[in-house]
Amino acid sequence: MNRIDAAFERLRSEGKKAFVAYVAAGDPNFDESLKVIQGLADAGADIIELGLPFSDPLADGIVNQMAAERALKSGMSTLRSLELIRAFRKTHDTPIVLFTYLNPIFTYGFEEFHTDAAAAGADGILLLDLPPDEAKLNADLAKGEGLKHIRLIAPTTPDARVPLLAGDAEGFIYALSRTGVTGAHGAPSQDIAAQVARITPHTKTPICVGFGITTPDQARMVAQAGDGIIVGSAIVKQIELHPERAAEAVVEFTTPLIHAAKSI
Repeated sequence: MNRIDAAFERLRSEGKKAFVAYVAAGDPNFDESLKVIQGLADAGADIIELGLPFSDPLADGIVNQMAAERALKSGMSTLRSLELIRAFRKTHDTPIVLFTYLNPIFTYGFEEFHTDAAAAGADGILLLDLPPDEAKLNADLAKGEGLKHIRLIAPTTPDARVPLLAGDAEGFIYALSRTGVTGAHGAPSQDIAAQVARITPHTKTPICVGFGITTPDQARMVAQAGDGIIVGSAIVKQIELHPERAAEAVVEFTTPLIHAAKSI
């Protein structure tokens, strides 16, 4: 069984919600980044979203853009990111989802990347700028196997399009709590329950909600609506603020959020 599916099966049996943590691969450098994701797994994160450093992360806010820049400056690349996953797999079994854009994957070789990433120990991929219906029109983009394809659904996604995205989703659905680029510059929307409710009839895939979660109270509130929560920029900010002790700072910040999400 894929690690993502196994994680949600375990969580359902425990009556718990999932905590998904995002960080950029190689931020602030390879060694500290490895400690960060190891620390998140030890702190109780159920899934780790690992952003592949990319020079033009258009859907990301300034915090995640700067994280990608720090990682690139430290020498990270797509290949090096796969090495990071291999190093993590030596000690941990926590599922990893790659959060990325089409450009670096297409440059690597779409089918080859899926094969190599799965062999390295990745479990899923969220391609931010590749709609599933568009992928099916290109033979080169329809050959990706070995990774669960996570789908993103926003509040602005037309109702008629929700069944396509939800029905095609694997692993879990990333439901945005609000519109805009990634970042903690706005609190989660109060309409999260309605957002999840319009997705639920079209899928049995777990729905996790992200965007704007920075406090335990927000984590608890969002966890009530879906099958889990996703926290990214607020965690990445800790790496920016404490590069010399990034792993420790991330664990200190994230642990209360994990406990809050799982107290539902």
